[in-house]
Amino acid sequence: MITETAAAPKFRDYLELTKPRLSLLSVITTMVGYFAARPAGNPGKLTLLFIGTSLAAGGVAALNQWLEHETDAQMKRTADRPIPSGKVATGSAFVLGWLMCVAGLFLLFAWVDRLAALFTLLTVISYLGWYTPAKKRSLWSTEIGAIAGAFPPLIGWSAGDGSVSALGWILFGVLFFWQIPHFMAVAWTYRKDYSAVHFPMLPVRDESGTKVAAWSLVNAIALVIVSLLPVVWGLTTKAYGVAAAVVGAWFIWRAIAFTRREGRDVMARKLFFASIIYLPLVLGALVADRLIAS
Repeated sequence: MITETAAAPKFRDYLELTKPRLSLLSVITTMVGYFAARPAGNPGKLTLLFIGTSLAAGGVAALNQWLEHETDAQMKRTADRPIPSGKVATGSAFVLGWLMCVAGLFLLFAWVDRLAALFTLLTVISYLGWYTPAKKRSLWSTEIGAIAGAFPPLIGWSAGDGSVSALGWILFGVLFFWQIPHFMAVAWTYRKDYSAVHFPMLPVRDESGTKVAAWSLVNAIALVIVSLLPVVWGLTTKAYGVAAAVVGAWFIWRAIAFTRREGRDVMARKLFFASIIYLPLVLGALVADRLIAS
């Protein structure tokens, strides 16, 4: 049940509504796509890209919380979010979310790049119209969400290049496959919460965790393979390939550890933290390689 409060919302309540950490990840991966495309220097476009994607990401997060405020109220890990805790009214969240999305899309369409605006629109539609409802209905909701979450590099690449090349789609693949073990580890850790609201995701249905861990490992291996394609296709130097291979081997090792029944809860948390470390290392190495080798 959503609690009522007479206190006026504070700025930090609205900020929390935008899920700043998750939104920041979308903005950072957008910037990765932009710089990996090796664009001509254009500080104005870069600034507008940053503002536009920040607005859109924050707006999507606010609308997601508006859509899910009833289930959020039933889960311990989300019950203190701004809407279920009564800090922000549902109507305010709805208006703020749409204003931010529309403003972000307008900035990108009018002053950055129309293809970038299109990929941003696809992100909004797929996240709110496909992923959010799927969480209540589909075993594959995590994979659906991974599609929505993999669009940001394409937004950045389009802004930097005006189109999307093979490397841009490889970045899409890296983000897609990375999200599966990342969110499987999260969902396994909080499986009781998800079970309480009857989300039919794999970590809820697979009580032993065997399938969850195996699926995480499969996607971790796919992630490393995709991350090495730039070297195979001559889009980066071998230095990046060495970095991606070393970090990737470590990430696969963490995914293998998750497959062991004994201590699986601990291994899930270690896999989660490994995923947090893996992504910036690999993406940072790729961008550095592209800029240094250009």
